[in-house]
Amino acid sequence: MNIIKLLEDNAKNFPEKTAIIFKEQRINFKDLKDASFSFADSLRKLGIKSGDKVAIYLPNWPEYIYSYLAIWLIGATAVPLDFMLTEEELASCLSHCEAKALILKNKANLSLTNLKEKARHLKNIILCHDNIEGCLNFEDLLAKGEPQAQFSISNEKDYAIIFYTSGTTGKPKGVLINYLQLGAPPKSMAFFVNADISQKDTTLCALPFSHLGGLIYIQNTITFGLSLVLMDRFIPLEFLKNVQNYKVNFFWIVPSMYYALLQLKEFETFDLSHLRWMVTFGASNSPDALRRFHQFCPKAHLLNGWGLTETNAPTTVLPMGSAKIESIGRPAPWIEVKVFDDADKEVATGAVGEVVVKSWVVTDGYYKDAELTAQTIRNGWFHTGDLGKFDSEGFLYIVGRKKEMIKVGGEIVFEPEVEAAIHKHPAIAEAAVVGVFDKLRGEVPKAFVALKESEKLSEEDLRYFLRQHLAHFKIPHYFEFSTALPKNRTGKIDKEQLRSRDGSQTRLKPSP
Repeated sequence: MNIIKLLEDNAKNFPEKTAIIFKEQRINFKDLKDASFSFADSLRKLGIKSGDKVAIYLPNWPEYIYSYLAIWLIGATAVPLDFMLTEEELASCLSHCEAKALILKNKANLSLTNLKEKARHLKNIILCHDNIEGCLNFEDLLAKGEPQAQFSISNEKDYAIIFYTSGTTGKPKGVLINYLQLGAPPKSMAFFVNADISQKDTTLCALPFSHLGGLIYIQNTITFGLSLVLMDRFIPLEFLKNVQNYKVNFFWIVPSMYYALLQLKEFETFDLSHLRWMVTFGASNSPDALRRFHQFCPKAHLLNGWGLTETNAPTTVLPMGSAKIESIGRPAPWIEVKVFDDADKEVATGAVGEVVVKSWVVTDGYYKDAELTAQTIRNGWFHTGDLGKFDSEGFLYIVGRKKEMIKVGGEIVFEPEVEAAIHKHPAIAEAAVVGVFDKLRGEVPKAFVALKESEKLSEEDLRYFLRQHLAHFKIPHYFEFSTALPKNRTGKIDKEQLRSRDGSQTRLKPSP
């Protein structure tokens, strides 16, 4: 991806067109280019050069976009970090990647002194909308930089991003994305939507920029000249207001966001007629919710997709017009996807195995972790950890993750299948299923359930309902009802948190 040319071309071809809408602020393409170039010039004057790591720890602000683009203009490596990380987790990632600079918003529970002590390579801390002694100010650097500065095209094999998919203090896992691969998501998106994307369009982002789903909005904005409506966090009612008020043409969100939108009492009152297509990633377990959403924007194409950070999603997407909403579709022509057994041999059509991917879009591996890289990438195939199957027409279906496979007395139960059955009940707002220990069977399913507002449902009634949709051994042995299920920063239900609950919480009501 040639960031220089994209920014310059957009600024030249439609300088006054709105690139970013953030609350009451509108930023046109000329201002976006000038701000990115100015900040890049200031970073370069601080000594940041090609290959250096620059971390970003911000909410979804325009400054996040400037930071990404500026880092890429000078050929450095961006390290986007989830704004919900604790100080300890943040320090662990900064130390692991040996970041030279950190761009951040200060937080009450964050000690910059501690960060400097723990992250020894950190030379500059750049604060947004704040001034603290010993730190640089983002706005000052923006003002002092030269918007007409000259930059060179980056080597396509240099690393543009290190994505930390697990911000733990034990062993951070940094996914490497090179400059060539920066162009993968827009190329795939254009293919999957039949090039139905252009500078005439407006899109809406409520996914964090620290994750690939959020980053794709930035990549597509500068590639296609879109107008991007930016939300610093997902608020269901505000999301729908933005769709209506800004006449949004498309967006991509995760399943739990669809559930949250559908629960709104006001949902049916919004005008969604400008939507042409919507994509959800990882929603193969919620086709009914997608269909309900689609009832209110029937002219829009409803697309189900799949991909990982490591495969530079989207990797597969359901073709426009297809009714197979349970499927995640087919891959783009430049991506190979197969299903392997435990011996790394391709399985027959219809058989379940691990989904593997091979392409130039796939990561080179994990930063400073040759062992994990070797375990994951074997003979050129990236092993995703997702279990899936192909039908006779080449459509791919995800049945769950390897760790989402529960062995109940010798029978195999896939958590997403049980979740999909629970979601068929009209009173259900959210559901997640995990495996828990059982003395007799070794492991059994447990369901965590949240009901829609004002709805009532007993465990007995839900169990009876599930008997109509599932074999008896797939019905959860335990149920736990709550007002809401825990989420991670991308809006997905946090199953790791559910699995970590102690035994007294995970064995509440055994089945009769």
